[in-house]
Amino acid sequence: MADSIRLLSDEEMQRFIVDGCLTVQADYPPSFHASIRDQIEAVFAAEGNPGNNILPRVPLIGRVFEHPNVQGALTSLLGPDYILNPHRHCHLNPPGRRGQQWHKDCYVYDHNVRHPRFYWVLAFYFPQDTTEDMGPSGVLPGMQMYKTISDVDPEKTQEEARAFCGPAGTVALIHFDSWHRATENVSSKNRYMLKFQFARTQEPEKPTWDHQRRAWSPGIEDRHPALSRDVWHWLCGKPKKKQQSPNGNMQDLLSVLKRGSEGERLDAAYGLAEFGALAVPELVVAMGEEALATIAETEAKTPDNAHGTNPTSGCAALALASIGAPAAGALAEMLSDEHWWVRAVAAHVLGRLGASAMEVEPALRKAMSDRHWWVRRNAIEALGAIGVFSAELIANLTAAIGDEDYRVRRNAALVLAKSGAAGCAAIETLAEMLEDENRYNRFYAAYGLKQIGTPDAQDILFRSLFNSRWCSITTKDDLY
Repeated sequence: MADSIRLLSDEEMQRFIVDGCLTVQADYPPSFHASIRDQIEAVFAAEGNPGNNILPRVPLIGRVFEHPNVQGALTSLLGPDYILNPHRHCHLNPPGRRGQQWHKDCYVYDHNVRHPRFYWVLAFYFPQDTTEDMGPSGVLPGMQMYKTISDVDPEKTQEEARAFCGPAGTVALIHFDSWHRATENVSSKNRYMLKFQFARTQEPEKPTWDHQRRAWSPGIEDRHPALSRDVWHWLCGKPKKKQQSPNGNMQDLLSVLKRGSEGERLDAAYGLAEFGALAVPELVVAMGEEALATIAETEAKTPDNAHGTNPTSGCAALALASIGAPAAGALAEMLSDEHWWVRAVAAHVLGRLGASAMEVEPALRKAMSDRHWWVRRNAIEALGAIGVFSAELIANLTAAIGDEDYRVRRNAALVLAKSGAAGCAAIETLAEMLEDENRYNRFYAAYGLKQIGTPDAQDILFRSLFNSRWCSITTKDDLY
C-alpha cells in the first residue's frame, strides 16, 4: 500500500509549513461524491446531524481518506502511523446563512498547548462542487502560529484570506492551529463540509514525504523563515545546526522578546535560539514570566469551548524548544517551580525536545504525581515523546489510567499505545477504561489495546467492538 500512495514533494511540504494549509483531490468519479452527499442529506432530513457518528452513519466517507492522494498527504505530514480522531462533524452551510468569525478550533476535551511543530491536522472534505458563493471554508494562510490577528470580524480583518473552492472531492488539510471560518452562503445550494481530525503518534525520525533535498527553499515568501526552518528540520528528524556566529545582539533580542509585537517576538525567539546554551538562563526566566502573564487566558472558558482553552506556546518557550538538549536541564529544574502553570509549561517544552530530553526522564516521571492535573498531563505526554518505555514507566502509566482527571487518563493511554507490547501489564486497566465516562477516552483505551497487540489485548478489544458494533443501515424506519 505504501508504494501506491502519492506522497507530498519537498516543495509541497515547505508550502504547508509556511501557509499551514494545502488541498488535495480525492478524485473518485463524480457519482461517488454525489452518493455521499445524497446519503448525508437523507440522514439530516430523517435524523438531524449525527455528530461524531457521521462516519458510521455514512461509511462511504471513510474511502475519501483512503484515497492515495489523501493518504499520501496525511502520511507526509504526520508520519505513517497517524490516527483518525473519534471527533468529527458534518457542517451544513445552507443558503442565506451568515459567515462565521475567524477562530481556532479547540482540541476536543484535551488541553494541548499550541505549537508550530504540529502534531494535529484538520481535514475538510467537500462532497459537492464548491464555489465562492456557496460559503466555502476560508483560512488565513501563514497565521497559524499567531495568538492574535488584526480582527476576528471578517469585515475588519486585514490579513489575506483563502477560500477552499473546487470540485467534489476537494480535501483541504490544515494546521490545527490555523485561523479559519465558514463564509457566507449567498447561493441557492446547500454546502456540506465534513471536518475530520488526524494526529501524529510518533516523533519524526526521518522525512515521510518524497524527500529529495535537505535544504530549505529560499524562494517561498514567508513571514518567519527561521520558525519555518525549525519546523522543517524537526520533521526531517534532525535538529538544525546552530550558526557559528548568531545574528544580532542577545540582549537586544531579549528586549524585543519581552516588549515587541507578536511577530517581532516570534523572530526574536528563533534569533535567540541560535545562541544555544548561552541563551538558556535568560530564556527560562523569560518563559516563567510569560507563563505567569497568561494565567487568565489559560484558565478562561468561552461559550464555544466550555471545557477550557488551548493556550499558545510563549515565544521564550519556542526558543527553548528550538535550542533542544542544552535546555533540558534548566527546564527540568522548572518542574519544581512553585506555580503549577510554570511547571506545566516546562513539561510541555520538554515534550517538544523529544529524545533530546532523555537525561531528565526521572524528573518527568516524578512530575507524573504533581498535584495539578495539567502538569501530570504534560509530563506524561513528554515521556511518550522521549520514547523510553521502562517497566517503571509502564507501571506509572498504568496507575495514571486511574487518575481522577480525564485528560491525564487519556494521555496515559496514548503513551501506553506508543509502548507497543511493552505495555502488556496495562491490559486489564485499559480494559476498564473502555467504560470511561469520557467518550473519547474509550476510543484511546481501544487504541491502546490495539497497539499493544498481544492476544490478550486483542481478545478484549474484539469482544468490546463486537458488542458495540454499529449497523449503518438500521434506522427508526428499518429496525431489523
